[in-house]
Amino acid sequence: MSDPSTDARFTYRRLTADDIPAAQRLSAAIGWPHRREEWRFSARTGIGFVAETAGALVGTVVCWKFGADQATLGMLIVAPEHRGRGIGRTLLSHALDELGKRDITLYATEAGQPLCDALGFERCGALDQMQGAAFRPPLVALPANERLRPLGASDMQQLVALASRASGLDRSHVLPPLLDLADGIALDRDGELLGFSLFRRFGRGFVIGPVVASAFPDAVHAKALIRHWLALNEGALVRIDVPHGHGLRAWLAGLGLASSETVVKMWRPASRRPVAVQAHAGSNRADGSLHQYAVITQSLT
Repeated sequence: MSDPSTDARFTYRRLTADDIPAAQRLSAAIGWPHRREEWRFSARTGIGFVAETAGALVGTVVCWKFGADQATLGMLIVAPEHRGRGIGRTLLSHALDELGKRDITLYATEAGQPLCDALGFERCGALDQMQGAAFRPPLVALPANERLRPLGASDMQQLVALASRASGLDRSHVLPPLLDLADGIALDRDGELLGFSLFRRFGRGFVIGPVVASAFPDAVHAKALIRHWLALNEGALVRIDVPHGHGLRAWLAGLGLASSETVVKMWRPASRRPVAVQAHAGSNRADGSLHQYAVITQSLT
């Protein structure tokens, strides 16, 4: 079998805006629901690479830089008829070269895990993709002096700070363009912003994420921020991607959201040190008093 990195039938280059229609068709061909708008957001906020053969786009990957030493990877797709030829490995190699000496986080499907293992990624967590349309969530009672309110233009600086603390990733370049696409709700206590959640169109319905809130007992703050959107959108297809470890899966399932897929969180440090050294590998700067209860997307984590 020929090596695609030297095979003249395959060429590799940067993703451009002109590639968005073909990239969307490629993702649709493997059953991903991403619209052109999701691809445009990825191209706007990240750096992508594509594989081509005979003028047709047959592979993609996108990477995101967060500051000088953190990054994420996603949107790794190879056309089914061209799998097994090393295209995914070559695309990942281009992305890894672009990212350089950074700690890199990604979520891998079962099929993608062997390749990530071979490239030095280590398993460090998991995430449930949950979705549904039939839910009537009961009211979540907040402590005294706390309330939900719409986000305002003056909240941006605090939102970026909260999202960065919760994820351990610098969100200053991702959150503003995300807010161009999303509605938001804030959790407020006497004027202090305690958390927030965003709601936007995605695929065939809507997605809730990120959800950022304090590590409050029984995840009451996160539940209130999620329940707000579910109560407003009864009958609409809603998706939420929740990392393991925060105790939301059973609660969401009880509201009518079923787990449609579980993916593995993987991490490759810039310097070799064991995952066990860090409880939240890939988010080693996360503030323990805050949690990211739902991710922006699996690619952006």
